[in-house]
Amino acid sequence: MPPAAVLVVAGTHGNERNAPWLLQHWQRHPDQLADAGLALQLVLGNPSAHAANRRYLERDLNRCFAPALLEDPAATGADLERARELLTLHGRQGLEPCAVALDLHSTTSAMGNSLVVYGRRPADLALAAGIQARLGLPVYLHEADARQNGFLVECWPCGLVIEVGPVPQGVIQAPICRQTQLALEGTLAVLADARAGRLRLPPGLVVHRHLGSLDLPRAADGTPLACIHPRLQHRDWHSLRPEDPLFLDRAGRSVTLGSALRSGSAPEALAQGSGPDPLVPVFINEAAYGEKGIALSLTRRERWPVQPALAEALEQLAAGLALRPAH
Repeated sequence: MPPAAVLVVAGTHGNERNAPWLLQHWQRHPDQLADAGLALQLVLGNPSAHAANRRYLERDLNRCFAPALLEDPAATGADLERARELLTLHGRQGLEPCAVALDLHSTTSAMGNSLVVYGRRPADLALAAGIQARLGLPVYLHEADARQNGFLVECWPCGLVIEVGPVPQGVIQAPICRQTQLALEGTLAVLADARAGRLRLPPGLVVHRHLGSLDLPRAADGTPLACIHPRLQHRDWHSLRPEDPLFLDRAGRSVTLGSALRSGSAPEALAQGSGPDPLVPVFINEAAYGEKGIALSLTRRERWPVQPALAEALEQLAAGLALRPAH
């Protein structure tokens, strides 16, 4: 297998403007990401949606990477064709192969500078642990959600999402760009350490494991009957108790977390209750998730031991990464 680069994708969603703005700078000044010494492929994820300043044209690109969808000859559309094109160009067997995918996003939610990992692939968890040890970033582990799948990074042997917010859609803000740059630099440094055989991981990885998502209370025609409670807004990563307010209706009445979980519309993992541990909300009131019926997602904070096998998986994968050509 020939050496592979690290794929850095910005603008998977066309109205997220901060990472694409940085990408243009990195393409003109590649030395800005040269410290790690790794070969990079810097790619604008969805150029057509970016030009239109829309999240996507027909179908969310970051839900287009499910194998069954990619392989379905009857499935068409500009966004899906872009997913196929990215794999043809930069998949592990692509024309310019990549072994790691780093997908740069921004959000309207107060997620700060954070990581999203999909599932429990050892190399992904090792990379997240290395970044968390270096930068202290929280990790949202998204898994076991049949409603949300087909994410870009899942189609590469290793990958994760760097998520930064809050920032409005279509707006570039200097602090968001700075946090994106720092997170990417830290991620590349971990990969460089893994390639050089000097990776040192912490004894534990703190994850916020996805349990399910809740929508706003709605009328039969889909009209929201309530909004996010002001005491919850911008409180991503903060623990919730059953008595804490979640929603606020137009009459000023609160709907608590416990009431929402007992409403009959909560996913089974949430309806069963959180046990002795509090639930932790993420992506609260993300503007793009309304169409997906998601007002917030709920997680449980867990600390997992980092086994030696995780470091070994990342080092084995990183050994095949190409170095940046000397200039």
